[in-house]
Amino acid sequence: MTETTESIAMHRRALAALNTFMKLESAGGIVLVVATVMAMVVANSAFSAEYLNALHMHLRLGFGEIALDKSVSHWINDGLMVIFFLMVGLELKRELVEGQFADKANITLPVIGAVGGMAVPMLIYAAMNWGNPAALHGTAIPAATDIAFALGILSLLGSRVPMALKMLLLAIAVADDLGAILIIAIFYTDQISAMALMVAAGLVAILAVMNRYKVTNLFLYLFIGTLLWLAVLKSGVHATIAGVVLGLIIPLGGGSKDGPSETLMHVLHPWVAFVILPIFAFANAGVPLAGLTLPNLFEPVPLGIALGLFIGKQMGVFGLIWLCVKAGIARLDESLDWKSLFGMATLCGIGFTMSLFVGSLSFGPEHVDYQLTHRLGILMGSFLSAIVGYVILSRALPGSSRAKSKKSA
Repeated sequence: MTETTESIAMHRRALAALNTFMKLESAGGIVLVVATVMAMVVANSAFSAEYLNALHMHLRLGFGEIALDKSVSHWINDGLMVIFFLMVGLELKRELVEGQFADKANITLPVIGAVGGMAVPMLIYAAMNWGNPAALHGTAIPAATDIAFALGILSLLGSRVPMALKMLLLAIAVADDLGAILIIAIFYTDQISAMALMVAAGLVAILAVMNRYKVTNLFLYLFIGTLLWLAVLKSGVHATIAGVVLGLIIPLGGGSKDGPSETLMHVLHPWVAFVILPIFAFANAGVPLAGLTLPNLFEPVPLGIALGLFIGKQMGVFGLIWLCVKAGIARLDESLDWKSLFGMATLCGIGFTMSLFVGSLSFGPEHVDYQLTHRLGILMGSFLSAIVGYVILSRALPGSSRAKSKKSA
């Protein structure tokens, strides 16, 4: 009886957390749009030089040999974004333990959709840039989905969107994020420092022991997590991985009581949605258009990214889900139809935040030619995916004039 009561309480808490998450992500998507527009306006105004100089200005934090000296842009991408990835880790753990991924039957469809949504865009990009080793550094750019933007577009359609469609989009985006994290860990690693990596491994072991013995002191986890971030930063593995690892280790609560993980999620979520991601967008989405012409949009790098996001995501997500359902491997929820599923797959092409992040890792100072044009591809592909996905869903979902006319006929 007690177990049943606790499981019901956990289920209700998970649903409440999911609803809060979706509301924040939807509103956060609007703030991201504003930050993106502001970045484009400033980057193409009289303040363009000041904008770029501010991003390249160096800040030194710490003392002596342990001080870190990085540009503002690096502090945002390697520092602030660690908090974003900490949130990703916390959300992944919740979904795996008590959310939609806790039931293994719910994993197949979104994971297959995410695999297709990563593989096909990467293949399209690689095919368009084959033979150019420098350009191939950006192969993973169109693989990601921006949860905030995608849910923000869905929120514009209000109550017409079935919960099953929101859940599937969220699950695909979460699985997508996990794939992007693995790509970052494997392919975007600098020269490895064995000593720093050993220190990082030792700190992870300490965190795991704390979790095993049910230590719930959140401050202790965050303190050791900060040391882990410094060790990973020095190791050559991208520092954002430390955030994910910490998020996966911090323990959840039990029953109706929030544990350290939920407590931290409640605190961090508004900051991530309304401060950290908009700052990241403002710092990375500003593309000076001076000197760029229409033919620049059709160069292999930006075109490969745009087609990967806009066409590749549709083909990959929808195509593999369709094959999966037709083969009897998984079942589609009764509230969904193929048209609305195709619209959702199109929204998965909104890569924005994660794509910009992977792009910043792909093209450094040695790839000046691609530093601006790859952002054009991301903006173009994400914009097309948002507009077309919204149009498809607005016509396919119940409540549209077209859907009503079909029903009356």
